[in-house]
Amino acid sequence: MRGLDDRVRLFGELDGNLTHLERGAGVALHIDGDEVVITGQAQHVAIAAAALEALLKAARGGSDVNSLDVELALRAARDGVEADAPEGSLATTRRGRPIRARTPGQRALVEAVNNHTLVFAIGPAGTGKTFLAVVMALAALRAGRVHRIILSRPAVEAGEKLGFLPGDLQEKVDPYLRPLFDALGEVLETQAVTRAVERGQIEVAPLAYMRGRTLADSFIVLDEAQNTTNEQMKMFLTRIGAGSRMLVCGDITQIDLPAAVESGLVAAARMFERVEDTAVVQLGDADIVRHPLIRRII
Repeated sequence: MRGLDDRVRLFGELDGNLTHLERGAGVALHIDGDEVVITGQAQHVAIAAAALEALLKAARGGSDVNSLDVELALRAARDGVEADAPEGSLATTRRGRPIRARTPGQRALVEAVNNHTLVFAIGPAGTGKTFLAVVMALAALRAGRVHRIILSRPAVEAGEKLGFLPGDLQEKVDPYLRPLFDALGEVLETQAVTRAVERGQIEVAPLAYMRGRTLADSFIVLDEAQNTTNEQMKMFLTRIGAGSRMLVCGDITQIDLPAAVESGLVAAARMFERVEDTAVVQLGDADIVRHPLIRRII
């Protein structure tokens, strides 16, 4: 380690990251000057060393390492996958923390979006599909590559029908769109989101509101796409206009459509898998970046 700043960023508060690394790898860590000495079974030591090297690289790059970073580094080390993220960040959170693609699947998704007009991102809960989609959309808007962001979701999921829910249409729709606003709120202050919506730079709307429109110079995101029918998916995909990019996200293990109805996401991903200027990115359990418990649940 090159100095006190590296140590503070790497070790965390009260050396909490080292404790997490010890428990996760099943080793003992000892600080000897500027070196970290690892003791334990050879295989465990190798895993801890690989994870520690990746975390140190992140700390030297200015990132404050946290427990999730440690968990991801350990997971990558166990799988024999390089754990460090690409240089540079997609954006920063409201608290100033850099946002980077953390896993191989997330990095593949970012690369696909940068190089294709239409991208399908398919993976289980916790893989960061929605969050990365919103972050990449905001990055494109800030860079002037698009003039607006359009975020959409099917308004019905988990067996609920709007006609049977209390309240007016806005009250019924808001809960379905709230995750998209939550993702925006991680990057922008509430007032900034409100201003962008009022100026028409950001639009968050149910899928049904896309019908009959041509969306040019836009970054268009469809979330929870597994709950679209084939007809709805076709309607959405044909909204894309000149200068736009489209990212379709979903989890095909959580389809809430009637059993006899094929998911539009499943059909579209199959159809577009080898079509020019499109990409299908599959994320898996190794890309889950929420609480480790989620990996056990799914």
